[in-house]
Order: sequence, then C-alpha cells, then structure tokens
Amino acid sequence: MTEKKPGFFKRLFGGEVAAPTPVPPPSPEPTPAEPTAEPEIVALVSDAVLAEPAPEPVEAAPEPEDLPLPGPPETTPAYVEAVEEKAAEAMVTQMREVAVPAAEAAPRGWFARLASGLKRSSDQLTGSIGAVFTKRKLDNATLQDLEDVLIQADLGIETATTITETLRRDRFDRDVSGEDVRAVLAAEVEKVLGPVARPLEIAAGQKPFIILMIGVNGSGKTTTIGKLAQKYAGEGKSVMLAAGDTFRAAAIEQLQIWGDRTGATVVSRPAGADASGLAFDAVTQAQAEGRDVLIIDTAGRLQNRDELMNELEKIIRVIKKVDPSAPHATLLTLDATTGQNALKQVEIFGKRAGVTGLVMTKLDGTARGGILVAIARQFGLPVHFIGVGEGVGDLEPFTAAEFAQAIAGRD
Repeated sequence: MTEKKPGFFKRLFGGEVAAPTPVPPPSPEPTPAEPTAEPEIVALVSDAVLAEPAPEPVEAAPEPEDLPLPGPPETTPAYVEAVEEKAAEAMVTQMREVAVPAAEAAPRGWFARLASGLKRSSDQLTGSIGAVFTKRKLDNATLQDLEDVLIQADLGIETATTITETLRRDRFDRDVSGEDVRAVLAAEVEKVLGPVARPLEIAAGQKPFIILMIGVNGSGKTTTIGKLAQKYAGEGKSVMLAAGDTFRAAAIEQLQIWGDRTGATVVSRPAGADASGLAFDAVTQAQAEGRDVLIIDTAGRLQNRDELMNELEKIIRVIKKVDPSAPHATLLTLDATTGQNALKQVEIFGKRAGVTGLVMTKLDGTARGGILVAIARQFGLPVHFIGVGEGVGDLEPFTAAEFAQAIAGRD
C-alpha cells in the first residue's frame, strides 16, 4: 500500500519541513541588473543610435515682458520715411512728365476748388446734421447729439459748445432745419477763423526775406515751396531755394525741378550733407546776389523725436549767425489728414522752432478739415495758405469766410 503524502496545508503549516538549503555567499563580482544582450543586438542598437541625427537645441521663448510691444506700422519712423520716399519719387516722376500743371490747363475759380476739396468734410458734417435734426422741435437731446457730431468733426469742444449754445438761445423748443444749423455753423467758424486769416507779407526792407519751411514727414513742405516759388516769381520777385532736406535725394531733385520751372536758383548739396551748413551757405549766397526771397526746405521730422528737433534748432541758430533777424517767417506745414495730431505738432514745433504761421495742406484728401478751426481757436497763429490739391493753383491765401461756407456745405 502506497504511503499517503501529507496535504498541502499540513506541509505548509505543520508538517515536516526540510531544512533549508544554505545560500552561497554573494560573488565578489557585481551581477548586472539586466541581462546582457547578445553582441549582435548591441551592435544593431548602437548603429541605429549613431545614425539618428542629434536633435537641434530649442531656444527658450522669451518672457512676455521681454517681447517688443507691437505698434501700428504707420506710426513707426521707418514706415513714415519709406512712404514719404515713395511719394516723393512718384512726385518727381510726375513733375517730369507734366510740363504744365493741370490747374493751369483747366482753371477753375478758387471757391469751386475749395468747395470741391472740402467736400468730404462738408458731406460728413451736413449728413450727420441732417440725421440729427429729424425732429421738428429743438430740445436738449437734439442739442447733445449735435454737439457730439461737431466734436467728432474735429471742430473742437469750445466751438461745438458755442454753436449749440447759440441754437439753444435763439431756437430752443422751436422748429429748426438742417439749413438753419449749417448757417449758424458757418457764422461761428468764420468768427473763429477771421482773426487768423492773414496773408504772408514779404517785407521790402528785409532782403532777402528768409522763409523756413518745417513740418513732419510727408506734410507737403517741398511741394508747397515749389508753389510759393512760382507765386513769388510770378510777382516779379527774385527767388532762391535751398534744398535743406538733405536726408532724401528725391527731395533735392524735386526742388531742382521746381527751380527749373520758376527760374529760381537752387542751392543744394549731396544727400547726407549737413543741413545747417547748407542753410548758412544759402543765406550768404542770397545776400551776395541780392535775392528778394530765400525759401529753405528742411527734412521732415516727427515732433516727438528730440534729436531731430535739436537739429532743427541748430539750423535756426546758424541762420541767425548770418542774419540775426532771420528767419523772417517760419511756416509749419500741416497735413489735414492727421486730425487731432496736428494740434500736438503746432504745440511742439511752436515751442522748439518759433512758428510764425501755418500752411494747411491736403484738405482735399480728408473728412477732417474742421481741425483747422480747433487749431485757430487754441493757438491763434496766422493761417497764411491752404492747399486743396497738387496743382499750382490749388494753394491760395486763406480766407475765413470762404472756408466757413465751404465746410458748412453752403454756396
């Protein structure tokens, strides 16, 4: 009979247990933690690792505070200079191709050109006024809407308030039409502009009469100089031009074309030359030749660039070394399309360069012609000329009544 083996539990918990087999001491040589691969496999893996290109290091992204703040490209100096350069080159090309300015080939009355140039401003104003005055009675809500419209048209808070208070005094709670409002608008604008509408007088006792043209990039300085040269040459005056915008070669060439057209001598130097030195030479030469008028161009400069404003101050100091009374007129050209920024330009250029008068250009390319009213009320500087186009006849002495009627959309 076969002997019965003890059960599993008995063997586990109470059965006889064989003495444990003694464990040999550990070998002095270290045992690898993982089994060693075959030599062929190791070779394949090593070849694969060597054949695989090493990953390129990835640069850490800069912290948010280190990133440059993006700004509108149209406000950067590089962008403004590039636009001005292209515009000047296009102007030079056009000037070469057109022998007679369009304004002379097809003359129109000045008021017709002014009204046409200010059409965008007047259309915006009259359209908004017509939309406001849909009620038959003039009440507080309507007056508030009208004031908002006038402020948005860049006429300024004071002018807007004066117009609405005039209507409140004369027509409150009475029937009022858009034409009634436009009549009040024209009358108030004329009151503001009347005192500053003063022509630029060339004093006979100051020979040469030195005009310094200043302004920001692209405001129309060089074109305005050409138009003034033609105007004074047509009056029989001996004119000299100084190409003081030595920053742009196109500006020098543009002024030389105007000199050829008007018979004016142009003093110039290569692009990049010192502008103050050129101004000194031009004043000295104009005195020696007995010129009636010397008009000095300058490079466009943003009013917030301190180093460029310092350069402008240096040009003025150098001019005064030759003639302590000069410049006899410092004209700031203002681009009407800049709107409220024109106020800051007048303020800073006035402090740094002693502006004596204004020339408002590009009134034909904007619906913001009302800014001239705000400038006149705040600064009271003479407005000598306004421009409503590229033709020679599109720059005329400023007349307050005509401007007021044109911007209000009245014949």
